[in-house]
Amino acid sequence: MEKSIIIIGAGIAGLSAGCYGQMNGYRTRIFEMHTSPGGLCTAWKRRGYTFDGCIHYLVGARPGLSFYRLWEELGAVQGRQMVTHEEASRVPGRDGKTFVLYNDIDRLEQHMKELAPADAKVIEEFAGLSRLFTGFVVPWEKPRGLMTLPELLRTGIKMMPFLRAMGKWSKVSIGEFAARFTDRSLREMFLQMFPVPDGPMISLFLNRAFAQNGDAASPVGGSLEFARAIERRYTGLGGQIHYRSRVDKILVEEGRAIGVRVADSDGSFREEYADVVVSAADGHATIFDMLDGKYIDAEIQSIYDGRPVWRPWIQVSLGVARNMANEPHAFVAPLTEPFTVAGEAIVQLNVRHFYFDPTMAPPGKSVVAVDFESDYGYWKALSKDRGQYQAAKQRVAQEVIARLEPLFPGISQQVEVIDVVTPTTYECYTGNWQGSPMGWMFTTKTPGFGTGKGMRKTLPGLERFHMIGQWVEPGGGLPGVAITGRDLIQILCKQDGKPFATMVP
Repeated sequence: MEKSIIIIGAGIAGLSAGCYGQMNGYRTRIFEMHTSPGGLCTAWKRRGYTFDGCIHYLVGARPGLSFYRLWEELGAVQGRQMVTHEEASRVPGRDGKTFVLYNDIDRLEQHMKELAPADAKVIEEFAGLSRLFTGFVVPWEKPRGLMTLPELLRTGIKMMPFLRAMGKWSKVSIGEFAARFTDRSLREMFLQMFPVPDGPMISLFLNRAFAQNGDAASPVGGSLEFARAIERRYTGLGGQIHYRSRVDKILVEEGRAIGVRVADSDGSFREEYADVVVSAADGHATIFDMLDGKYIDAEIQSIYDGRPVWRPWIQVSLGVARNMANEPHAFVAPLTEPFTVAGEAIVQLNVRHFYFDPTMAPPGKSVVAVDFESDYGYWKALSKDRGQYQAAKQRVAQEVIARLEPLFPGISQQVEVIDVVTPTTYECYTGNWQGSPMGWMFTTKTPGFGTGKGMRKTLPGLERFHMIGQWVEPGGGLPGVAITGRDLIQILCKQDGKPFATMVP
């Protein structure tokens, strides 16, 4: 008789676990508190415009490279147009200079040397290491703990050219590397382009390598359509999704997870049972609310007490009656006139537009999205008074539009739709702790994370229970969370003594 699995959350991790579970003969059900799939991988429609909240670029966009096979197995990329860009972003600096983050490494190297000839050696090192990792293949097909000795040896041999560089540059921060530029303008622009000074340089080298390979692209249709494709794959395999079904508690009997208590939209509760329970939901809510904090140890407690999370942000999305075809699709805008939100000066905006994707706006019009970090506590407190909360969102939108006007003269009169997402919006719709969009922050100062070590995916004293998703995998990102779902089913197959099977539809 096939084993049953209950999965909490229909984000990409939960959908992945569901798909691979169905492929391997498990009977799976997903319980999702929202009305649509994807979790943070989502978009929303407003008066003919689609505002996207997730994918800046998708790693795994090119056949034959990286994670493409993963997305194929999940049915996400078949027939989907991918748009590659000549540049990832740009930022203006002092003396009329502009730093353009070209996706072609040769072009980027030459451009940086033109900006700062005296820093040629540092620039060559940056470009050289980025080129090195164009040959790097992430060994994602099987969890390390399930590899045979020959498989481990083969993986080690493939990784050999990169291991020394990975070890070194996982410990060197972006801020430390930027300090090596003697040109003040390039140093400032580099840190504005990558405003995570504690982040490891290895992340930048991999980022540039993926871009060089054409393996980081924008899927036409946006984030929600990407998630819906995986949802269709899951239901086509026979899986069931129950929307508007928030899991209130994980049911435990004699140290074993046996099911969940579900809060339905009508206020009633029901209990659902399964052989295995998997949480693809928020980590804090899972451990401290659904399980009442009963299954933790000192390590888990210390992580939630002190490990930094990615700061939440505000996204202001605008539907504009303006053709943006000839504008850079993404750039950083340092502000000569900062404004204040939650007591914090906003000194730069991250600006994107989606004219490259015709599904996002009516013909001849565009979507412009602007984001910046903001304080969760401020917005959480403000949300208790709906009037003040809405007024604050409106003020933020007007401040942003005013800063866009000098960049795009006349845009303030062309805005047709305004939408503002705050940290509490993320919390409301996804349950993410502190409104964090990507879970644990991956820095050179984060214990264990420099080695790629995430949190344990089980809890002490609790059997038949597993966690997947961004709260157990460092760095966030769609491929990483999808792999946690795939890995889990491989582990269950191993435990149940059957081969792990995949198929591409």
